Amino acid sequence: MMDKKMTSGEIAKKAGVSQRAIRLYDEKGLLKPSEYSEGNYRLYDKEALLALERIIALKHIGFSLEEIHENLIAEKNENIIDSLNNQLQIMEAKKQEIEKTISCIKSVLDRANGQPDWNSVAEITRMIQEDQGADERHFDALKHTADSTDWYVKIYNSLEIKTDSNILDLGCGFAKLWRNNWTDIPCGVKVTGVDLHGSWADNFAEFIKEHKSELSEGAEIDIQWSDIEDEIIWSNMAKDKKYDYVVAHYLLSFLNDKETFIQRVASILKKNGLFSCNGYVVDCEHNFWKEHLDKMGLSSGYVTRVMDTEKEQEEAFRELLENYFSKVQIINLTNRMRYDSVEELFDRLRQAYPQNKKYIADNEGKIKGYFATLIEERGELVIDTDSAFWHCKK
Repeated sequence: MMDKKMTSGEIAKKAGVSQRAIRLYDEKGLLKPSEYSEGNYRLYDKEALLALERIIALKHIGFSLEEIHENLIAEKNENIIDSLNNQLQIMEAKKQEIEKTISCIKSVLDRANGQPDWNSVAEITRMIQEDQGADERHFDALKHTADSTDWYVKIYNSLEIKTDSNILDLGCGFAKLWRNNWTDIPCGVKVTGVDLHGSWADNFAEFIKEHKSELSEGAEIDIQWSDIEDEIIWSNMAKDKKYDYVVAHYLLSFLNDKETFIQRVASILKKNGLFSCNGYVVDCEHNFWKEHLDKMGLSSGYVTRVMDTEKEQEEAFRELLENYFSKVQIINLTNRMRYDSVEELFDRLRQAYPQNKKYIADNEGKIKGYFATLIEERGELVIDTDSAFWHCKK
């Protein structure tokens, strides 16, 4: 029997929370005392304990105190399923963030040899986060692509790899370029991937062992574990051989010194050999957003500014490449992206222009309403995107 009233300390102890939490729940109107003692101390009864246990349970599955007040205290029961489904989505997103953080910490420990300082840990973490971001963008592209040809098959075909070629893949990572074209790699081709332990390249190393027998006659693929910006590995590569192809895809943003990197690539590339890298061009996707923002009557100035910045970066990068290669050209590979969800389309807009997230959020209703109408009329919207690959020859 629990007829006796409990003090805030006693009810806190029974529920396994602090007295400070009891005071906070009182301030928020979630847990009012049953009565007050002669000394004006809060007293609670059995019903209050049951209410406290319900509050703790809802907090445990991630509801805020404000949401608990609205749903539990105000007894708004009509949207329980919607509220729980929404909470499930929020928790799934948090779970993914936690898993990414765990993966990041493990990778930092793998890559940080010896006794790293905090600056090196911060730099490794930054690179891993960029790598994770690239993974997320790729999986989003796979989800929405309207093209029948695999993206990495397109990239591979653009290289026109010849029999008996020596290839260097810098920052090979998960190596979809090779995995997705494994049985099409020509006879006699030798691929050397370079990357760090604690990256997706560890998984690729296992893939090589398991599928080596499936390669064409004389074809070989292996991995060299090194830091791409370590001068020693370049000295060793220069001694060993010159390469017919040097590939550095989705790598440049990780480098501290791009010009030194490009100079070193040029030094180990054979005459008429091909260096392929990507980045630093104007993405045609901007045209989609500019067109539709203009039709909505919203400002598209920030899209134009991003395009202008990308154009300047493109021109500067071309100039840098032309210092070391006799022929420099851009190969544009297009990908069509299908969207039939207003939420996903709006998320893509926010991700495309994070520096303008407040303006986009302020006009969320108008943007979603506009796209909802178009999707209802057309069934889906298609965004043309492209990635530019710089093909450079000596």
